Amino acid sequence: MPIVQIQILQGREQEQIQHLIMNVTDAVVKSLEVDIERVRVLVTEIPDTHWGVGGKPKSGVEKY
Repeated sequence: MPIVQIQILQGREQEQIQHLIMNVTDAVVKSLEVDIERVRVLVTEIPDTHWGVGGKPKSGVEKY
């Protein structure tokens, strides 16, 4: 049973996360030739205060 763990910054729309789960699931099904029901995708949202970039929390880094 393939298990895929994805960590993303908090703040995306629920629809985006659902699309991510479906697209990753499809990729695993095709790549590993497994049944779709066997694939597990875990998405963990991390607040920008807990995500470091260059030694600083992402919340304190300039937006590009």
